[in-house]
Amino acid sequence: MLFGLFGRRIPESRQAVYGAIVAQARQPAFYLDHAVPDTVEGRFEMILVHATLMFHRLGREAPATRAAAQDVLDVFFTDMDRNLRELGVGDLSVGKKMKKLGMAYAGRSQAYSRAIAAGDAVDLAAAVLRNVFRGDAGAAAPAGRVAAYMLAATERLDGQSADDLIEARIAWPDPAAFAASQPHAAAPDPVSGAATTSVSQP
Repeated sequence: MLFGLFGRRIPESRQAVYGAIVAQARQPAFYLDHAVPDTVEGRFEMILVHATLMFHRLGREAPATRAAAQDVLDVFFTDMDRNLRELGVGDLSVGKKMKKLGMAYAGRSQAYSRAIAAGDAVDLAAAVLRNVFRGDAGAAAPAGRVAAYMLAATERLDGQSADDLIEARIAWPDPAAFAASQPHAAAPDPVSGAATTSVSQP
């Protein structure tokens, strides 16, 4: 379903929503205050985080809004396809890489959305640790901070109308201000999975 819609005309407002997702994912505070790896992979993971937050919010709306959200998702995968080709990846390899990207998005979206729906900060932090921080046991505290931001962003998005969101009038939390307001963050213990409390440091 994700790849069969390439080539059709998508409203500019939907492209603007994707642009807002990418712009938020590129906020320097994520890589400074939240210690997300400032790499191609780290930035891609933050795009997936924000895409999941947006689609989790819009997925509960009426069919017309969900269809608009599908447009945004199509823009996302079209952009990934274009980026791969600009990097010189051949047609045959692009298909394989796009399949891997689709699986990565589906797996992360399911894990994040499940934890967000349950309001489970520990489960969400564990998923962030696995994906954004590649399971680095030393990144448990930053993973907890990113998870706390995701829950705050979910609450912020829930307070905005679907019409505003789908027209790219999106008010994300300020990640720098959020980090400064969170002197302590719950993080999953890498062994037991239980919550621990760590002093937030960049």
